[in-house]
Amino acid sequence: MEKFNYLIVGSGLFGSTFAYCAKQAGARSLVIDKRPQLGGNVYCENTEGINVHKYGAHIFHTNNKQVWDFVNSIVEFNRYTNSPVANYKGKLYNLPFNMNTFYQMWGTRTPAEAEAKIAEQKAEAIATLNGREPSNLEEQALTLVGKDIFEKLIKDYTEKQWGRDCKNLPAFIIKRLPIRMVYDNNYFNDKYQGIPIGGYNKLIEGLLKGIETHTGVDFFTEYKDNWRDIADKLVYTGAIDEYFGYKLGKLDWRTVSFKTRIEDTPNYQGNAVVNYTSHDQPYTRIIEHKHFEMFGQSVYDNPKTVISEEYSTEYKEEMEPYYPINDKRNNELAEKYRQLTTYEKDVIFGGRLGQYKYFDMAPVIEQVMEMFEKK
Repeated sequence: MEKFNYLIVGSGLFGSTFAYCAKQAGARSLVIDKRPQLGGNVYCENTEGINVHKYGAHIFHTNNKQVWDFVNSIVEFNRYTNSPVANYKGKLYNLPFNMNTFYQMWGTRTPAEAEAKIAEQKAEAIATLNGREPSNLEEQALTLVGKDIFEKLIKDYTEKQWGRDCKNLPAFIIKRLPIRMVYDNNYFNDKYQGIPIGGYNKLIEGLLKGIETHTGVDFFTEYKDNWRDIADKLVYTGAIDEYFGYKLGKLDWRTVSFKTRIEDTPNYQGNAVVNYTSHDQPYTRIIEHKHFEMFGQSVYDNPKTVISEEYSTEYKEEMEPYYPINDKRNNELAEKYRQLTTYEKDVIFGGRLGQYKYFDMAPVIEQVMEMFEKK
């Protein structure tokens, strides 16, 4: 049998987009995935007629019209706009930080009033440093937004996310915090934003249409030693340190777990995303999945809803790695692994795991498109 041009390990957005672009260029690909389904972390499960984001909420956003047109050529996207709400000890605040947030926090009504309040609190924080630079995340955040916003909307939420006190987290994690002096709850500044109509599975199915795929296949047990017999080139989207047998040491990750349940109500929280920003709740946020694709009266046409409590935790074996940890040790170790990839002939490393970098969805697709444009 004729060899494939590419063996693609992983059917997430990088792998699926690569397979699609390769097919458009006349190449044949075999896509394998160790999970029982395709789609990586954007995979959705349909429960009670609702597309449930099984591996966490995914909201597509981009300023790149070429990328937006590309994904819409595969499946039409809806008009979902991400406008999360923060719940701090029962009181609600709009995110990102904007004039609605400041009114809820202090009762300020004009940009001048809000700017004065923030400037006053920033000055207090800066004064305590006695001229030195912030040495940790807490000090950095206080100098950017002041104590009220930090204590109610940043501190506990960040500590739950990273499992560490803000005083023990590096300052560079939070070098900037967007503050908007307008009444605008749209989380993203990007021009294009939405969710695939029918869910992300429709996007993956469209990208992989006509391409051979095998699920439940472990690359390391079935293909690692003989992939060159099957394909000319390898596209690897698994963990970069695992590919090299962890020979330089293991990279650290944060991961998340979910408690998902059906609620016997058509509308549980009135919003897709509610962040819980105090330690009173162990979860970081609750996702109500129907609000990604159902709007207005259609929310009530379905008498049930599905919610997911999201918990951030330390990564352990057999868990799904989610977020690279950008501290000194991991950044240096990841760079050493990236240097090793330059010696791997005919192997392309891609995606969040394969590059040990956090990517939003649109930049992943853009990266693949640029690869084929250069070729």
